[in-house]
Amino acid sequence: MMVRSAGILLYRRGGGAVVEVWIAHMGGPFWARKDARAWSIPKGEYLPDEDPLTAAQREFAEEMGTPAPAVDYCQLGDFRQPSGKVITVFAAESDFAPERIVSNTFALEWPKGSGTVRSYPEVDDAKWAGLQEARTRLVSGQLPILEALIQHVEGSGT
Repeated sequence: MMVRSAGILLYRRGGGAVVEVWIAHMGGPFWARKDARAWSIPKGEYLPDEDPLTAAQREFAEEMGTPAPAVDYCQLGDFRQPSGKVITVFAAESDFAPERIVSNTFALEWPKGSGTVRSYPEVDDAKWAGLQEARTRLVSGQLPILEALIQHVEGSGT
């Protein structure tokens, strides 16, 4: 059975029509000291009978600690990841500005084999990033999502 995730890619336009995207640094010890290729769009898995946009909004709220903005979302598409997982991505223009990021957590034995289980946030940071910065920080499997957003923004004429 194919694993499916749904996510939200927010974008905004800064001065000079510069596009920025909202990205999140993955939490846990594996990503703790990494920056390049250690960021993601807010996303998470959903069940086959669940509406992908509803799932994307739920996952965004769980990872940011704040509901997804109440704006119109467009579906950017489905993006197969190197793992085989498919992410359904929704995009929206918003000047999202949470006071703080409070992510849900997951339990993990760390160091592996130690018998010590700790709780880690799914996301330990999130921020607005310009497109060039996002290209170096996002996990490589999500770069096609960024390119689809650029096509969407350029094609919308807004």
